[in-house]
Amino acid sequence: MTVVFSGIQPSGETHIGNYLGAIRHWAVDQHEHTSYYCVVDLHSLTTPHDPAELRSKSLAMATMLVACGLDPDVCTIFVQSHVAEHTRLAWLLECTASIGELQRMTQFKDKSARTSGEFISAGLLTYPTLMTADIVLYDTDRVPVGEDQRQHIELARDVAIRFNSRYGETFVVPQGAIPKTGARVMDLQEPTNKMSKSVDSPQGTVMVLDPPDVIERKLSRAVTDSDGEVRFDVAAKPGVSNLLSILAASTGESVEALAGRYTQYGPLKKDTAAALIEALRPARERY
Repeated sequence: MTVVFSGIQPSGETHIGNYLGAIRHWAVDQHEHTSYYCVVDLHSLTTPHDPAELRSKSLAMATMLVACGLDPDVCTIFVQSHVAEHTRLAWLLECTASIGELQRMTQFKDKSARTSGEFISAGLLTYPTLMTADIVLYDTDRVPVGEDQRQHIELARDVAIRFNSRYGETFVVPQGAIPKTGARVMDLQEPTNKMSKSVDSPQGTVMVLDPPDVIERKLSRAVTDSDGEVRFDVAAKPGVSNLLSILAASTGESVEALAGRYTQYGPLKKDTAAALIEALRPARERY
């Protein structure tokens, strides 16, 4: 049977990018594959933290995973720091990856640029090797992740292949699995930026536990553009394309089919909010 592994940081509330791009797919995978889902608390240590708060957030994230449909009787849910082999293997893989590979990681460049002049931990550079360790420890075949993690999966493959070449066949070389819709949900106020719980954009980020009226308000204020045409074009119309992506992920329909139904932004925003509220309702109620 195919082995699936994925993880999520307990660095804050769970937003719709986490849910639409990853967690809801995990709930399906658990019934079809041998599945491991990890609260990656060690990855959160790349930025300053309060230990008690991090423990609390780890428990909250595990609760959220169960609320979103993960069943501990079907899949394995665990906290990364509880398994010492993750950090032990990470050192061996740090010695297998190159500095150049790690410095080319887009997330490292983006996050270090945002904290220019401030403390930047060495872990921010090396955490992709810990992520690789997370994956290959379980002979993982398939890694369901959002679009923003594609580069890290490619690194994991390269490092696993290099390790196998040097020391003999040891690790399964994993494949990334990126959903066609909802894989990269963008900020509602800055639609050229990924929606993120680590960036201070409360009006641009929709949380899974946001009340319906808050979701409606955030969607109604989503940034679009001035030409009034509804079409899916990420480069020219990032705001409208983001709304169509969220609506498609919430309904299971294609962005192309949905775009053809709208001639105005108002109805698109209203329908996207309604579909998203309904998609999130089971998780919100179970939590």
